[in-house]
Amino acid sequence: MKYVYLDNAATSYPKAPGVAQSMSHYILNVGANVNRGVYSSSYIAENVVYETREFLCELFNFNKPENIIFTKNATESMNVLIKGLLRENDHVIISSMEHNAVMRPLNAIKNRTGYTMVLCNEMGEIGIEDVERSIKSNTKAIIMAHASNVCGTIQDLERVGEICKRHNLFFIIDSAQTAGFLEMDFKKLNADAIGFTGHKGLLGPQGTGGFVVNDRLAGEMSTLIEGGTGSLSDTEIQPNYMPDKFEAGTLNIPGIYGLNAALKYLRSQGIQSIREKETLLMDKLLEGVLNIENIRPIGKATSDGRTGILSIDFVDNDNGLVAHELSRNYGIMTRSGLHCAPSAHKTLGTFSAGTVRLSVSHFTTIKEIEYTIDCINKIAKCKI
Repeated sequence: MKYVYLDNAATSYPKAPGVAQSMSHYILNVGANVNRGVYSSSYIAENVVYETREFLCELFNFNKPENIIFTKNATESMNVLIKGLLRENDHVIISSMEHNAVMRPLNAIKNRTGYTMVLCNEMGEIGIEDVERSIKSNTKAIIMAHASNVCGTIQDLERVGEICKRHNLFFIIDSAQTAGFLEMDFKKLNADAIGFTGHKGLLGPQGTGGFVVNDRLAGEMSTLIEGGTGSLSDTEIQPNYMPDKFEAGTLNIPGIYGLNAALKYLRSQGIQSIREKETLLMDKLLEGVLNIENIRPIGKATSDGRTGILSIDFVDNDNGLVAHELSRNYGIMTRSGLHCAPSAHKTLGTFSAGTVRLSVSHFTTIKEIEYTIDCINKIAKCKI
């Protein structure tokens, strides 16, 4: 049976060349912690960790490597940013396309912090005027996903950033679906923080992620986790300087070695080249499925303004059963359900049935897309 992996919005596969080898090299030949030892292998690891911070600065057009904070994923990053910033009676603005990485932290602190959810249209696009109209006297920040993990719609965050700058609001971006696919400029976006994950578009291993944060926001934030940093060990108070303020405990150094290799690969390929390849694949996929009866592609009808994600509602079938059928009989790996984003599905009209989500990567081939279209066509004609 042919096997086609189309669940890259959940986690990318395969990983970038060199990721596994770099992680193995660290485990087999280095092994030391960082900021804890004065021996050579510790220095070697420290250099790789710092170099990875520099690569991430380059990726986001940011100029302070010490303000690149490592976490285990974008969800942890958004929790640290949200819970670290918001205080009693603060108000924030979000979109109706947010992932639970934003919704659940906000709802966990709703007894002290309020939010306004700005409704997007049926394509998943937010109205910029609606965002500005939602600002209140106690609004502190706008928190928004750069692109939907359900339908792939990319938001115009430069315009949202202009609103934040004009009203002196903090701007926090969830880049889980765009880092590695879109060229992201921290300055042009007027961002104060960008949360990222290493295991999706950055083509790195699971368990890696972090956030980029400027001094303005970092100075306002409290810490979520405190502990050993290898610095100021004579005090039992968390250091207030970066990155130690937000990096308590031992880092995932094998994962950072893997992320380092993945970022080197992205640098060699170029983000624009990767986007062009994935856009070509989406054009082919959209062209193939738009005329198939008994299915409803969700979101924009073209690849313009979307990532490499396509959600489909199989009108006469259970979407979960369709995903199972695609896997069992055709070897096509997708994801069905609500994708940890119930408000997005309500916006798109796919709650509570959910969708079958197909998401490509830089390594997906045209032949795999053609095979997938043929299989979808066969399934759409049947009652499962």
